[in-house]
Amino acid sequence: MRLQAEQLQNHLNGDLAPIYVVSGDEPLLILEACDNIRSAARASGFTGRELFEANQYFDWQQVLNEANSLSLFADKKILELRIPSGKPGKNGGKFFQEYCQNICPDNLLLVIFPKLDRSATNSKWFRTLDSHGASLQVWPVTAAQMPNWINKRLLRANIKANSQAVEVLADRVEGNLLAASQEIEKLKLLIEDDGIIDAETMSAVVADSARFSVFDLVDRALEGDSEAAARTLYGLRNEGTEPGAVLWALSRELRTLAKASEQIARGAHADSTLQNMGVWKQRQTLMRNALKRLKYGQLSMLLRQAASVDRAIKGMSQASPWQELITMILSISGNNPVHPQNLRLNLREQTRL
Repeated sequence: MRLQAEQLQNHLNGDLAPIYVVSGDEPLLILEACDNIRSAARASGFTGRELFEANQYFDWQQVLNEANSLSLFADKKILELRIPSGKPGKNGGKFFQEYCQNICPDNLLLVIFPKLDRSATNSKWFRTLDSHGASLQVWPVTAAQMPNWINKRLLRANIKANSQAVEVLADRVEGNLLAASQEIEKLKLLIEDDGIIDAETMSAVVADSARFSVFDLVDRALEGDSEAAARTLYGLRNEGTEPGAVLWALSRELRTLAKASEQIARGAHADSTLQNMGVWKQRQTLMRNALKRLKYGQLSMLLRQAASVDRAIKGMSQASPWQELITMILSISGNNPVHPQNLRLNLREQTRL
């Protein structure tokens, strides 16, 4: 059963499907859709949760074993399976077929993919999952849709703003949904009266952003300024920013760069590729310069680093999320002329992550 994003909440108010497949390349919308599914599942008695990440050497049998096992108290549970590559492979396809042949009502399977292409959605394994459950493809919000998306978020937060104010915020966040969401959360704290926010007020509030922003960090890393990027990361940590927010912003740009790099390697023009991928005009120069420095192999390695950071954030490894992030930032910055040894000395006090 195919679901549209706007249909999900109404669907979750009824009987839950035994399987949910969520895919897309917009981290905030993926996160919110999965949170809604988990919340509905918990309300229906699925109090347990087992998380798996399928990498190249993943053992699919462990998911099947968990699906077939019952706890001492027979808790219903969510089996959350993340497939960052978007390709479960032969063994993963076989697992999906076997799982769907004998679905246990005490399990709810949540499978999370990046954006799936047509060949994936036409595959036998995807059709099997879709026929036994519900699939949701999350689409990016285009520049034309952004003001309406922001306005709906403002209304949901009980904030009224005129069209000019909405345009100010849309221009400020440049299509980054996470940034827009953070600004709206800030508005909830700062706006006390019940009046309508105008463009001047919105400009003043948005301009009063924290000195260190997640998106400044991304830009400095893509520019190759290792020292500034490291200082910004330190500032974000001190201001109480969650490491997951930093990772979302970095991963979003890396996925875009990796896809663009792959297409350019096949002969596509950089400008048209970035434009077709929805990169805002103001950021195209920055992205082009980053693509000159970061080749596809390096970007693939950085996405693997992102997966490692994600595991650290979720407590699945002993590594420090902030230390993993500083390593990732320095890897992205790459060709900065600051010598790594000098960088460590200069930032020794600032990068106790």
